[in-house]
Amino acid sequence: MSKITIAIDGYSSTGKSTVARQLADWLEYVYVDSGAMYRAVTLFALRKGFISETQFDKQKLIDSLPEVTLEFRKNAEGKAEIFLKGENVEKQIRTMEVSEYVSPIATVSEVRRKLVEQQQRMGEGKGVVMDGRDIGTVVFPNAELKIFMNASAETRASRRFKELQDRGDKVTFNEVLENVKERDHIDSTRKDSPLRKAGDAIEVDNSEMNLEDQFHTILQLAKDRIAGRI
Repeated sequence: MSKITIAIDGYSSTGKSTVARQLADWLEYVYVDSGAMYRAVTLFALRKGFISETQFDKQKLIDSLPEVTLEFRKNAEGKAEIFLKGENVEKQIRTMEVSEYVSPIATVSEVRRKLVEQQQRMGEGKGVVMDGRDIGTVVFPNAELKIFMNASAETRASRRFKELQDRGDKVTFNEVLENVKERDHIDSTRKDSPLRKAGDAIEVDNSEMNLEDQFHTILQLAKDRIAGRI
């Protein structure tokens, strides 16, 4: 059976990464978490002091981009984890601090170009599931299946809040909700590759879905597309 490219876009905390990983495992495809790549660059910028509450030195970040090397390696459970300059930073990139700054970092055209080039190389052989904000519109505009995931801001904030609480992070629900809304605004209004639904994407609103329902809905879309029925 011939393999296809599957692009999953959508707002933050809609479960894109979870379902993309499940789908890749079921189909035996390669999974690429593009969001983790932007988070890793954000972690790099924070560590270097290029971005903070009071300033963002874009030029220093741009000048330092050649230092940034990213790769995915599978852990003992077979899950792909991201490495920044040879260091496993999978846990560090999931903090609230990184979440607060990832959208401004993602607006930098030079960052986007660097990561889009890497993402396109990863998907050259098809048989890939990639999720992010501009996968179906910029990275893989010719993907055979494009999905756009959505849910209410409150639903997404609740999911993210629980995830952070389970990890022991000290945050309030209102902080998480404001972060979700701010990221939505920045992602949707940036000049370079704004978050938008591709014209041929299938929208899936999972506000009322559990993880199992979400997975089976999207798996069926993938099966139909692979079989050529959509």
